Amino acid sequence: MGLRPRIKINDEKSITLVTLAHLVTSNLQYEVNLLLWFTLALATALSVATGDALTKKFFGRFSPYEMAVAASLYSLPFLLISIPFIPIPELDGIFWRTVCILIPLDTFAFYLYMKAIKLSPLSLSIPFLSFTPVFMIGTGFFILGEIPHSWGLLGIGLVVIGSYTLNASEVRYGYLAPFRAIFKEPGSWLMLIVSLLYSFLAVLGKKAIQHSSPLFFGFFFLAAFDLATLLVFPLLTRIQWGTLLRMPRKGLCIGLMLFLHVIFHSLAISMVKAVYMISVKRMSILFSVIYGWLLFKEAEISNRMLGALIMFLGVVCITLLG
Repeated sequence: MGLRPRIKINDEKSITLVTLAHLVTSNLQYEVNLLLWFTLALATALSVATGDALTKKFFGRFSPYEMAVAASLYSLPFLLISIPFIPIPELDGIFWRTVCILIPLDTFAFYLYMKAIKLSPLSLSIPFLSFTPVFMIGTGFFILGEIPHSWGLLGIGLVVIGSYTLNASEVRYGYLAPFRAIFKEPGSWLMLIVSLLYSFLAVLGKKAIQHSSPLFFGFFFLAAFDLATLLVFPLLTRIQWGTLLRMPRKGLCIGLMLFLHVIFHSLAISMVKAVYMISVKRMSILFSVIYGWLLFKEAEISNRMLGALIMFLGVVCITLLG
């Protein structure tokens, strides 16, 4: 009889210790996962911005078609090495139908993207990617009847204010001049079109991932995208293949950035909700402004950095709070 209470106490202590150990382990695992996905998402943003800057610096003298071809061509070596190690999930009809819509649209968007960074400073083109979540709120309202939260409305306001701030130096020509300057700058309005396309592509990409797997979709998408670019663009214009092939070191740099973009994006988005990952990925607009200042000595950099920062905060409000 005297032993039973001690056994109960010991059992209670054991249960308490096991529970405590479980809580500590779970908390540690959560912190590791948080750090990992955030690091991967941040690496995605950096690879996107670095790829854009190097493409403009190394291949900016070529046509937008050739800039896109160079990125696809030189990403192939990295892709071919990795594809055999990617597990293939079961694929259904929805996946294939979605991909058939996604690839042509994304190829067209990539052409416009290359044209935008070729024609305009990075600090006046890349920040307009911030309008993608704004357009997604718009499509959600008109198509699905979804009413944006107050944080979402604040985010839209910040994106618009940020776009105004990018061209704040034009205010001497009138209060509306900064908005008019957006449409005078080809890279700005082209990137607005890209943002609109990406608002639909984001939905299509998510559907394709749901019917495959994040990692497989990333690699399959890059393979299909490269194939489409390398087959279609040469039919639309003359490509200086000889000149492009004589630039392997520069080409492999941008190809590696595109490849890393796909890897980091796929891994990060598989670990956390897409809205969290995309909000961190959009830090690429800040990195792009910094590259514009460091590599191309772009003017009015203080206004543009402030504008890009405000636009990024707007993205955070929309994706995380709205």
